[in-house]
Amino acid sequence: MENFEPHIKCSRELDVRYAVIPGDPMRVDRIAEHLDNPQLVAFNREYKSIIGYYKGIKVLAISSGIGGPSTAIAIEELKNIGIESAIRIGSCGALLKDIKLGDLIISQAAVRDDGTSKTYIKEIYPAVADIDLLNASIECAKTLKYNYHVGIVRSHDSFYIDDEEKISRFWGSKNILGSDMETSSLYVIGRLRGIKTLSILNVVVENEENTKEGIGSYVNGLDAAVEGEKREIILALETIYKYHNK
Repeated sequence: MENFEPHIKCSRELDVRYAVIPGDPMRVDRIAEHLDNPQLVAFNREYKSIIGYYKGIKVLAISSGIGGPSTAIAIEELKNIGIESAIRIGSCGALLKDIKLGDLIISQAAVRDDGTSKTYIKEIYPAVADIDLLNASIECAKTLKYNYHVGIVRSHDSFYIDDEEKISRFWGSKNILGSDMETSSLYVIGRLRGIKTLSILNVVVENEENTKEGIGSYVNGLDAAVEGEKREIILALETIYKYHNK
């Protein structure tokens, strides 16, 4: 009898080592377009999963919803089913002016300005990417000739607080590249549980652009950020392929 995890509804019977983790369940379908023989595994709450093959390597694509708490659940349960390496593909807002819509940010580390990671361990514990996945992704991005940036991002818990612009300017002044809501939880929990992790982010809001308008245009498919999503999917899959064959 299969032992399914309570939220993601997956089990060790999948026999898979690699996961690609978008936030949006609809993005799972777009990942499936790049896989051979994609098959729906489960769809429960925000966790939609498919399994398929990329250049012969079995890959699980599973959505995690928005924010640290649902990401934490995904990482914990993915560990339980045998996932060894997980790459997040998400969206972010840029905090520096030279980072443009549709550019990719390969996150080497994250500012832990979220709540979830702090419930696991004190802030003195770093949120950093796995070095092997990080290096593989940089090499792949160069080969693919993508516009990309490597550096630190800030993970937080809210889009709409009153002083968001002030906070963004502060972190931008410290050379933080962008902001999202999941990377710090992914890195901290992944490290604690022994999963190699990496976060690749697609810029959907440029520096000092209105957050609501920027995300709205992305959701409606009106700008370069849509192409950025395609690139981050390919980059994540190519990174897995390169890492697997190192």
